[in-house]
Amino acid sequence: MNAWAFIRFYTIMVYTFMFAPIAVVLLLAFNSSQFGGFPIEGLSLRWFHALFENEAIMRAFRTSFSLGLLTALVATTIGILAAMALVRYQFRGKDWVTTFLISPVLVPETVLAVGLLIFLRWLHMPRSFTLLLLGHSIIALPFVVLVVQARLVGIRREYEEAARSLGASPMQTFFSVTFPLLLPAIFAGALFAFTISFDNITATIFWRPSGMETVPTQIFGMLRHSVSPEINALGFVMICITVGVPLLAGGLARYFSRRKI
Repeated sequence: MNAWAFIRFYTIMVYTFMFAPIAVVLLLAFNSSQFGGFPIEGLSLRWFHALFENEAIMRAFRTSFSLGLLTALVATTIGILAAMALVRYQFRGKDWVTTFLISPVLVPETVLAVGLLIFLRWLHMPRSFTLLLLGHSIIALPFVVLVVQARLVGIRREYEEAARSLGASPMQTFFSVTFPLLLPAIFAGALFAFTISFDNITATIFWRPSGMETVPTQIFGMLRHSVSPEINALGFVMICITVGVPLLAGGLARYFSRRKI
């Protein structure tokens, strides 16, 4: 066995080790038996029906979905403005601002969660949905900034200058020229922000108010008591969302980038 064959074999084994548990969860979600295990007795959708009839899980889904949408809205809005400022303008402390915006990616999420929680405790601010939204927006913001910034660098300033020379105001220039050209990155950044918020658990455990559950924290709470077959069905839905949304983001980005605007 030559070196390249060994590397390929080793790579396949690593990926098999990483994704085999996910494949098991996907398969057991359709197991008709109440006790998850092999061999599978039969295929059934009974656990998906039980999942959607569970009010606690559906409430967690609604919370995660609304939180993800609001996070995407806040992070994308701030990310567009930040990317415009960093790419189109020169100002004192620009490198410091760039580092500050990207720092949530560099800092471990647990450290960030504990630090923000201690700071708010010092300010005597209780945990709330607003705090959770703020924290998720901070975590998702760097990804939006990087995606939009990468797209904005490739947009020539002559397009905007041409619109300005024809009498358009800065606001009209942005919405008529810059925004349509940024649309692929905006869609991609918003969907990435939604995904990051939807499946976040580490920071959510520290920031969520008492009595409020998101889907990841609901799964964590269910696993602490017992391994219900509903968890496999819920894991199947979570995997489809967290994998499908980024794929959708990439597909939309390619679609809009190929259109002639």
